[in-house]
Order: sequence, then structure tokens, then C-alpha cells
Amino acid sequence: MMRETGRRGVSLRVLATETFGGAGSWGNGGAMRIAPLGAWFAGDPATAAREAAVAARVTHTHPEGVAGAIATAAAAALAASGAPAGELFDAVLAHTPPGKVHDGICLATTIPDADPADAAAALGNGREVSAPDTVPLALWLVVRHLDDYPEAVWTAAPVAEDVDTVCAIVGGIVAGRVGSAGIPKEWREACEPLPSWVLPPR
Repeated sequence: MMRETGRRGVSLRVLATETFGGAGSWGNGGAMRIAPLGAWFAGDPATAAREAAVAARVTHTHPEGVAGAIATAAAAALAASGAPAGELFDAVLAHTPPGKVHDGICLATTIPDADPADAAAALGNGREVSAPDTVPLALWLVVRHLDDYPEAVWTAAPVAEDVDTVCAIVGGIVAGRVGSAGIPKEWREACEPLPSWVLPPR
């Protein structure tokens, strides 16, 4: 139950902007939930980026929170289209606005052969629960394991501090590329069933 705040009728856009002393959230939640939107716009990262910005600002109005969602959605749109892993970073950077998320992704491009633990130490592992501390590592992991969902998730989990978020970003992007068949059957069967309203008609 939501606590009564005395702010009934106030625009959600206003309330979201007022969080964190008026700076808005630069957390990683916008990036965590956006991969399906990006995959929907497969092959069109520009549109995915624009729509991701709109979706992120519902809860994450800080420019870095928005940038994290943009970068993730652009990556998901490219991954779902079958784009080569080697093209992912440059294409994502073309759509990600300047700032800490952009800078972190730039750094990720310079350490392609790093040990995953070393990459997490350099790029961030989600400990700060911020987009700049989460998205660069997630995209580095995606590029390393773009066609292998289990390996992507198993590599992400041990090096991430915010494990569920990093794995959600990585898994969301890679799943859009490999489809449900690329996710181990036993993993899918261990999940809670989808609600009936998201299932196709029989």
C-alpha cells in the first residue's frame, strides 16, 4: 500500500523529477527493464534509443539513468537484428549521449580480452546501483557472449555486485538474439509461469 503523501493529482513527470533532491534517479532500473523494448525495434537502434528515453523518464529522470536505458535498448535492437558482436559497441556509442555511461562504454571497448573480474573492477559491477556503474560491464559481457545465453549469465553472475540487475541486462539483450530456444529448457521450466494476458491465443 502506498503511503499517503498529500500529492494526489500531481503529474508523475513532476514527481519523478523531484527525487534525489531534484536530480532524478540515475539508478540502473531503467536499463534493467528495457531490453524487450529494444528487441521490439530490432534493426532500428535509433528508434529503440528514442523510445527507451521516454520509458526511462517515467522513473529515472537523471541524464545518466536515461543514458543507461538508451544504451541497453540500442544494444538489444542490434543484437536482435543479428548484427555482429564486433559492431555493437560503436553502434551503441553512436546513440548514447555524452556522460559517464558513454565514457564507461568507451572504456569497455579498450579491454576486449580482459579477465571478467578485471573488467568488473575497471567498469563497475553494480555496487553503486547506478547506470554508469552497471551498463558498461553488462555490454562488455554481451559482446563477449552474444550468441551464448548460459555462458553470458554464468560469466556475469560471479563478477556482479548487483547480480540480478547485471544478469537481467545481459540476459535480456542476449535472449533477444538467441530466442527462447537459446535459454536452457530447465531454466525456463524453473521460472514462474507467465500470466495469461501475455500468452498468445490458442
